[in-house]
Amino acid sequence: MNRNYAVAHSPEAALATNKLIRNTYILLSMTLIFSAVMAGVSMALRIPLGVSMFCSLGALGLLWFVLPRMANSAAGLWVTFAVTGLLGFGLGPILTHYLAMPNGAQTVMTAMAGTGVIFLGLSGYALTTRKDFSFMAGYLFTGILVAFLAGIGALIFSLPALSLAVSAVFILLMAGFILYQTSEMVNGGETNYILATVGLYIAIYNLFTSLLHLLGAFGNE
Repeated sequence: MNRNYAVAHSPEAALATNKLIRNTYILLSMTLIFSAVMAGVSMALRIPLGVSMFCSLGALGLLWFVLPRMANSAAGLWVTFAVTGLLGFGLGPILTHYLAMPNGAQTVMTAMAGTGVIFLGLSGYALTTRKDFSFMAGYLFTGILVAFLAGIGALIFSLPALSLAVSAVFILLMAGFILYQTSEMVNGGETNYILATVGLYIAIYNLFTSLLHLLGAFGNE
């Protein structure tokens, strides 16, 4: 056991981990900027709100069926930008919807600031403490699946209270996922920076949209 511990914390392993973390955050920054640009393009073109659903479905298709096969090649980078670009483009109509409402700009900026604080705080905590949060994997998977199905039910049956509850749960789940994903990078559970980037991006995206939904509701919007 001691020998494995020494190997896991060898200089070579530390260098590989540092490289993984550096590449992940560089790519994450690039995808967030690209996503923001695509959202701006979508807003400038006045894309209707219904387009967001199709963009999300397209991104999910790439995530489930394409990215896992290409994550270990340069093509995986193109898929990553395609996924984040689609989600950013689909976010444009949502932002337009909120910005058109009273205090809409303040709501959007508060959601952005909250997302940034939560992500930086949790990711920084996992990086500095190097705690292992791998035990959360099963709970997160089950929680996300249940919350996703509940969200669909709230949408189909027009249940605003359930929809708000789902958004609140998603905030907690995405916070947990940020801890989990960062921990996986630090402790060797994740060695592919493309998959790590996409995981963190999805967490940030869902965290932002869930905060936006809750803040909009509390602001009577």
